[in-house]
Amino acid sequence: MSPVSGTRPVAVLVGPMGSGKSTVGALLAASYGVQARDTDTDVEALEGRSISDIFVESGEEHFRALERSAVATALAEHDGVLSLGGGAVLDEATRELLVGHRVVFLSVGLSEAVKRVGLGAGRPLLFGNMRAQVKKLLDERAPIYASVATVTVDTDESVPEDVAARVRAALEADDE
Repeated sequence: MSPVSGTRPVAVLVGPMGSGKSTVGALLAASYGVQARDTDTDVEALEGRSISDIFVESGEEHFRALERSAVATALAEHDGVLSLGGGAVLDEATRELLVGHRVVFLSVGLSEAVKRVGLGAGRPLLFGNMRAQVKKLLDERAPIYASVATVTVDTDESVPEDVAARVRAALEADDE
């Protein structure tokens, strides 16, 4: 099967912050010879400000509305690899739009996520005790990521190149 079919993404990457969606997405896109796209980047470009600033200045509800629109647009027009923001799948309408797409859940454990996220600079949902906040987000969201995914790839203790190769192998196995 050809990875590119019309305007459907080759793959849609979901998962928590620190799972490597943007980095792995770029590597996976390069391996398929398509473009990578990140809905967080789309929202920032549309608004002309960072996600952190959107959260602080306009609130999470405003950001989620922008995110919902960005995901819908990208799913309709992008034929490469699409990475969604960590909270995008919280929206029921977004989850419905993902039905029929090749959705990859990049899972990551608490210790690895905390290590990758660092001090949470620019991550508005990590104010306060970062480790506790990351744990809370992982606990709440992991079942949702799993529910929309067609394949799951563990990213713990892996370099992005290996994760991208495992994602591609999982997608190809899923096609069989």
